[in-house]
Amino acid sequence: MLCLHGFRGSGSALRAQMRSLVAGLESELELLYPDAAALSTGGPGWWNAVPLERNATDHDSALNTRAKHYEGWPQTRAWAASFFRDSGPIDGVFGFSQGAALTGLLVGLRSPSGAPTPEKPLKLDFAIMVGGFVSNDPTHATLYEPADNFALPTLHLIGRADRIVPREASLALAARFKDPLVVEHDGGHVIASDPHSRAAFAEFLRSRAAR
Repeated sequence: MLCLHGFRGSGSALRAQMRSLVAGLESELELLYPDAAALSTGGPGWWNAVPLERNATDHDSALNTRAKHYEGWPQTRAWAASFFRDSGPIDGVFGFSQGAALTGLLVGLRSPSGAPTPEKPLKLDFAIMVGGFVSNDPTHATLYEPADNFALPTLHLIGRADRIVPREASLALAARFKDPLVVEHDGGHVIASDPHSRAAFAEFLRSRAAR
């Protein structure tokens, strides 16, 4: 499973954040924790969201609802295509925060037939998103349109007290999928490790392995 860190995060940071969630499952999983390509040149994450029209009311929230341009997206898209090609097969993707938003975009790039093409270069069977949101870069709208792309099993872990990515934003991402499994917890913008979240995570992965 490919694991995608959040904005200003890293692969090693995500590994630590997920430690409690995956405890007891280590023998059943192979987890890949890459860094965003931009980190090597001082970039903050998978992209940098820049407002298309800045004004006095704009602020730097990652989830400002004004339309934005995601600087670095072409590089991230190219990185993903190469990573899936060179490190696969990859069964599924786990994403936290900006990494969860990226996971949704990668689903839009997957080939439902399982045969990668230049337009749909990725092959994956499931996705897990924690504190995710829908991209507000207008150029990404078409990635959410193909219904068959989003007809795959997904788990969405959502914090009711999340002040970084509000619950409603994560639910909007979940609604893009055909039959999303939504699990809520009382925490904030974290990778939850409460018993209910852990049990749902383990059961979801074991059901995928059984198939």
